[in-house]
Amino acid sequence: MEKWRKTVNQIAYTPKSQILSTISPLHLPLIPLLFLSSSLYKIAISFRHTLHHFGFLRKHRLPVPVISVGNLTWGGNGKTPMVEFIANWLTNDVGVSPLILTRGYGGADEAKMLQRHFDGTSVKIGVGANRAVIAASFLHRYGFVNPLDIVCFKKQIPERRIVTDKIGVAILDDGMQHITMSRDLDIVMVNALSPWGNYQLLPFGPLREPLTSFSRAHAAVIHHSDLVSDHSLSVIKSTIYESNRFIPIFHSTMTPTHFFKTKSVSKKLPLEVVSKKIVLCVSAIGSPNSLVKRIQKMGPLFVDRLDYSDHHQFRNEDIKMIKARLEGLKNKFGSKPVIVVTEKDYDRDSEILGGLEPFEVLVLCCKLKILGHNGCTEDGFKKLLIQSFGQVNDRPFILK
Repeated sequence: MEKWRKTVNQIAYTPKSQILSTISPLHLPLIPLLFLSSSLYKIAISFRHTLHHFGFLRKHRLPVPVISVGNLTWGGNGKTPMVEFIANWLTNDVGVSPLILTRGYGGADEAKMLQRHFDGTSVKIGVGANRAVIAASFLHRYGFVNPLDIVCFKKQIPERRIVTDKIGVAILDDGMQHITMSRDLDIVMVNALSPWGNYQLLPFGPLREPLTSFSRAHAAVIHHSDLVSDHSLSVIKSTIYESNRFIPIFHSTMTPTHFFKTKSVSKKLPLEVVSKKIVLCVSAIGSPNSLVKRIQKMGPLFVDRLDYSDHHQFRNEDIKMIKARLEGLKNKFGSKPVIVVTEKDYDRDSEILGGLEPFEVLVLCCKLKILGHNGCTEDGFKKLLIQSFGQVNDRPFILK
C-alpha cells in the first residue's frame, strides 16, 4: 500500500512533459486509469456543488461564527497549525472559547496533537466525520455566546477579561470541501513547496477541487513561504489571482521552538541539541521537505531522510528499515545518529517509536507564524478574523 501511495504521489507531482522520462515503465499503465478516475471525480464534485447551489442539499447553520481552514490539494498545507494559531489567539487575546471541529482522518494524529496542546484550556475539540452533529452536541452542552459582545466589552474595559466556557466561534479543520456547513470565513492554505503538482484532480493529480474554487475563498495563506524564492511566490500568487483577483494573500511559516524526547514530553530541549549531530529525519507528513529544510538550518553535521506517505501508520517492518538506516549512518560517520520526527508523527505512533531504542528520538515542535508581506500582516489577518464575526445576535440555531 505504501509503495502504491508513493507511486501515485510521484505521478501527481510530475509535470506532463516529464512523465515518460521520470515514471517507471512498470507504472505508466496506471496513468490512463488514474486519468479516468480523475474525470469521474470531477463530475462527482461538480454535481455535488450544483445540488448545493440550487438548494437541493441544505447547509447546516451554527449560531456562532464559523471559520473554515482548508486547502485545495492533499496534505502539507499547514491547515492544522493554522487552526491552532487561530484557536490560541481567540482564547488568549480575544477571550473567546472556540470549538475546533476536525474529522480525525488518518489515525486522528492531528486531533490527538490538538488535544494535547489544548489540554487544560477552554478550547473544545470535536472529532468525527459528521461535524454538524458533533457541533450541535457541544453547543447544547456548553452553550454559546456572541463573540462580538466579548470583543466590545474588552474594548471598553481592556484591563478586565471575560472568562466563559461558552462557545463563541467554531473552527473547521480541513473545511474547504465540507460545504454542508455554512461558514463566515473561508481560509485556503497553499503549500509553497509544492503548490499544485500536475494541476490535475485526484487521484491523477493532487487537487481536491479545481483552482477556480479560490473564487469561494475569503483569504489565502501561502505556507512555508520563507523556504521558496520570490519568483515562486509570484507564480503562486498569479495562479490564485486568476480565480479571485481581490482575495487577500498572506504568508506563513513554521517557527521551530524546541524538541522533546518521546518519553519526556514536558521537558523542552533547545534547538541546538542537533547541532553537529548526524540526523535522520523520519516523517509521514504531507510536506517532508519542510522538515528537512528546517533541520538543515540548525547546524547538524549531516541530514538523512526517510519519507513516508501522509498519515502512514508505522509498522514493525518500518522500524527495522529505520534502524538499518541508522546503523548505516553510524558506521559511516563513526557516531550514533539521532532521529527527528514531527509532533504529528509522535501523536500517531508514540508507542511504536519506542522500538527505535537505543537510538534517541527527538520530536520537533513548531508554531505557525504569519509573515508580513506587501501590506498583508499578522494584524491584518486578525482583523479579518474579527470581521468574520459579523452580526450574530439574531442568528437562529439551524441544524438541518
